[in-house]
Amino acid sequence: MIEIYTDGACRGNPGPGGWGALLRSGDHEKELWGGAADTTNNRMEMTAVIESLKALKRPSEVILTTDSQYVRKGITEWISGWKRKNWKTAAGKPVKNADLWREIDKLAAGHKIDWRWVKGHSGHAENERVDDLANRGIDELAK
Repeated sequence: MIEIYTDGACRGNPGPGGWGALLRSGDHEKELWGGAADTTNNRMEMTAVIESLKALKRPSEVILTTDSQYVRKGITEWISGWKRKNWKTAAGKPVKNADLWREIDKLAAGHKIDWRWVKGHSGHAENERVDDLANRGIDELAK
């Protein structure tokens, strides 16, 4: 079982953004982070998921915890309808961030994932940690 915690952050929306992820398997932990100069919070939340799933070396059982309802509901509730409607919303408009949704869908297919949500900035230790990593991703853009 692999635990993954992810977060995205943006200073301005759009604006400079960062993402962070913590992967844990038993006593082994790996931290990942990065950033983009002109992005949105949702894209950074999704990028954290993508990069964490890319880091998995083999098909795995995963508990993935995010503070983004957009990510959790998107992958567990909305994506099947979007795919059925050729990546259009119920209103017939193009799905925002469809490029990243397609990538998450492809990467997730190789794993058994339990998608979980935690309230952000509520003192959850791992969520606070990945929030720090996401902000590190933004800070490193300015260097």
